[in-house]
Amino acid sequence: MARIVGIDLPRDKRVEVGLTYIHGIGRPRSRDICATANVNLDTKVRDLSEDEVSRIRQIIEEQGGVEGELRKEVAMNIKRLMEISSYRGIRHRKALPVRGQRTHTNARTRKGPRKGAIAGKKKPTGKT
Repeated sequence: MARIVGIDLPRDKRVEVGLTYIHGIGRPRSRDICATANVNLDTKVRDLSEDEVSRIRQIIEEQGGVEGELRKEVAMNIKRLMEISSYRGIRHRKALPVRGQRTHTNARTRKGPRKGAIAGKKKPTGKT
């Protein structure tokens, strides 16, 4: 099993698709890495030799910007926006959509489940 940057790549996938399981690598970057490492895109991950895996690993380390360091960089960018109180930072802090989407309806993914009616509130009893 090929293990690159702390991620076990799926054995039954093609190399081009398998590399996309690493955070920060999509299809275009995966193709570039394979071209640089002289690896056929149609090769299955299980058929990679140790030499090919080491070349891929080396190229990814040289390019940088994957997994932990990428997640940390994104988190720091969001934290910076919140600290300077920019509009985007305020939207992040309030857990609302950041990129101008409407919130009157929709935005349920960002806002969470709807708040239902107040539970346990009793209706006033009439005089009898």
